[in-house]
Amino acid sequence: MNLRRQRPLSIGPLRAFEAVARRLGFRAAADELHLTQPAVSRQIRSLEDEIGLPLFLRGTRHVELTGAGEALLRTVAPLLDRLDATVHQIRSAQGRRQVNLTTWPSFASMWLLPRLQQFQREQPGIDIRVSAQDAIADLDDPELDLALRYCHPDNAPPGSTLMFGEVVTPVASPGLGPLTKPEDLAQMTLLEEDSQLPSVEYLSWRHWLGAKGVPGLEPRGWLYLNYTYQQIQAATAGQGVALARLALVRESLERGELVEPFGPAGRLRSPFAYWLVRWPARRERPELAAFEAWVLEQAQATRAGLDAHAASS
Repeated sequence: MNLRRQRPLSIGPLRAFEAVARRLGFRAAADELHLTQPAVSRQIRSLEDEIGLPLFLRGTRHVELTGAGEALLRTVAPLLDRLDATVHQIRSAQGRRQVNLTTWPSFASMWLLPRLQQFQREQPGIDIRVSAQDAIADLDDPELDLALRYCHPDNAPPGSTLMFGEVVTPVASPGLGPLTKPEDLAQMTLLEEDSQLPSVEYLSWRHWLGAKGVPGLEPRGWLYLNYTYQQIQAATAGQGVALARLALVRESLERGELVEPFGPAGRLRSPFAYWLVRWPARRERPELAAFEAWVLEQAQATRAGLDAHAASS
C-alpha cells in the first residue's frame, strides 16, 4: 500500500491544478499564481503521484484534462470558490459581528428582506448574510447559524421553533374582477405553482376548488410557474388569479396591490408551516440571540395577522 496516497491532499497542488485546468496551460497558470512554470509543473506531478493517475494530457502547445482530471475538477473548483469566499468574508468583516442564515428565495424576497431594514436600523453593528437557495443546507454546515424553513411538522429538525402556519387564499389584481363566487374562476386564468414538493398538494388549485365545492371547474387557462414570487408578480400584473401563501402577501394586500376576491371565506389552512431551525454546532453569540429574538417577534406579528381571521376548512 502506498501510504502517501492515503493522506489528505495539500491545498497548494490543488490550487495549481485548478488554475492549469481552467487556463489549459502551465504558463498561464504560473502567471496567475505568481509562480514559475517549473514550480507549477512540480506541483502537478506531485498531485498526480499522490492520486496515482495522470490528470492532464500534455501536448506541445496545450494541455487537456484526462477523465480523472475532469472528475477532480468538478469537486475542486467549487471547494476553492467557497474557500476564497469565506476568506474574503473573514478579511472584510474586520471584527464585525455577523449572523449567517439560509432560506429559500421566495421567502427571502417576500417576507424576510422587506422586514430586515428594521433590524439593521435597530442593530447597526450586526451584519446579516443571507444564503437564499432552493437546496436545503446540511445541518453540519459550519458557515451557517440558522435556517428559516418551510416543511411539515413531522420533518422539522429537532430544536426547531414554529414561526407561523400556512394559510392559502386566492389573490388577484384589483382591476381583474369581477369575482364574487368560486364559479367565476371559470372565466379566469389560474396561476399554478409547478413544483414536485410534498406541499404542492395543498397549494394547488385542484385542492382549493375541491374544498370550495367546485372540483370539476375548468378555468379559461392555466399559467404554470416555478416560484411563489413569480405567481405573485403575475397576479399583480393582472395575468390571472394566484393561490397565494397569505403570510407572504399580507403587505401587498394592505397596500392594495392585490385583493382577496373571496375574502376570509376563500382561505384554507395547510398542515405545513414555517420554522426557525438552529444549527446544532453553532457558537452561541449575543448577535445571534438578538437576531433570533427579532425574527420570532416578526413571526409573532405575522401569526397574529393570520389568526385574526380564522381560515375556513
